[in-house]
Amino acid sequence: MGGLEDALEAIKRGTDEILLEEGLIEKLKTNKPLIVKAGFDPTAPDLHLGHTVLINKLRQFQDLGHKVHFLIGDFTGMIGDPTGKNVTRKPLSEEQVQENAKTYKEQVFKILDEEKTTVVFNSQWMGKMNAADLIQLASRQTVARMLERDDFSKRYASGQPIAIHEFLYPLIQGYDSVMMKADIELGGTDQKFNLLMGRELQKGHEQAPQIVITMPILEGLDGVQKMSKSLNNYIGVADAPDDMFGKIMSISDDLMWRYFELLSFRPMNEIEQFKTDIKNGTNPRDIKFLLAKEIISRFHNEDAADKSQQNFINQFKKGKIPDDIEEFEFQSTDGSLAIAYIIKDSGMTNGTGEAIRMIKQGAVKIDGEKVVDTKLMVASGTTAIYQLGKRKFAKVTIL
Repeated sequence: MGGLEDALEAIKRGTDEILLEEGLIEKLKTNKPLIVKAGFDPTAPDLHLGHTVLINKLRQFQDLGHKVHFLIGDFTGMIGDPTGKNVTRKPLSEEQVQENAKTYKEQVFKILDEEKTTVVFNSQWMGKMNAADLIQLASRQTVARMLERDDFSKRYASGQPIAIHEFLYPLIQGYDSVMMKADIELGGTDQKFNLLMGRELQKGHEQAPQIVITMPILEGLDGVQKMSKSLNNYIGVADAPDDMFGKIMSISDDLMWRYFELLSFRPMNEIEQFKTDIKNGTNPRDIKFLLAKEIISRFHNEDAADKSQQNFINQFKKGKIPDDIEEFEFQSTDGSLAIAYIIKDSGMTNGTGEAIRMIKQGAVKIDGEKVVDTKLMVASGTTAIYQLGKRKFAKVTIL
């Protein structure tokens, strides 16, 4: 029983919900390798660490001896997943899907064991479906059931269009589970409706319904909003080692534990010991070093991780300013220029709103002095070093 308890503890780590846990235990008791499915639409192949939360869980299943089936939804990718969208998404071309799928595989195998991973494309069965087959699949659900989905119901209530083909997306995702005879399917919390559809369709095909495991959405560097490229609070798996290291070191000490739980492969008892160490006087920075090195070693290598740590120490612990700091000259219109515009125009943020938010968080400095006034006006005729966080610098002259 100890083996089962250990496996269940590993599986439950960091999960949001397991439907149903009793069923999972029954499947684990068979001591047979289970088919663990996760589907990915190849629409955004540049992964960030938020995407890897689910992929890490797949790797844990591999380590427990189960079979991971990594489904690339090349067929559904041409529909476009409507989850969380308030508009109909444009479908991808077959060429875009295939190119993105290739990039996806290159990135996920930095986490998954390629030899223990079966990569499948749902066009293998969906491409063979004729119109009658598709109509038969569509007959298995009602419009009322589809409108239970939060995003669909909101769009319907607000009078925004819902294309009929969008209703096919959750049905096809569920049918994938039928064709793959999935024992377990993983997805984000926003995928719950689609994941449960797989259970319903499997029951209709006289299969044992899959266990659904939802994974939480990882917060970005700000610790508030979900990790997203559009919010510029992300760590990309393809980021350069120094950038990745600096970003990880910029997270708060509290957020560090969330990252350890969802991104690290260290045992939880070891992570709990880290918390005790900090209470007993260990510098949180030193524990964060371990997290940064583990993640960089995963996506690059150990040498790159060691070098990044040394570069970080050299640059920030000793207060050094990079040698290749970019220089800017901005023309003021009335003898001064607003700090938010300086930060934005020097490329350190994507907009003035983000610059103001960074100032409020205490992340902006001028010549080493923290800026506290979001409405600060910098006089013309001045030259100074502007700093955002621990990684971004700019030398700016106001004319």
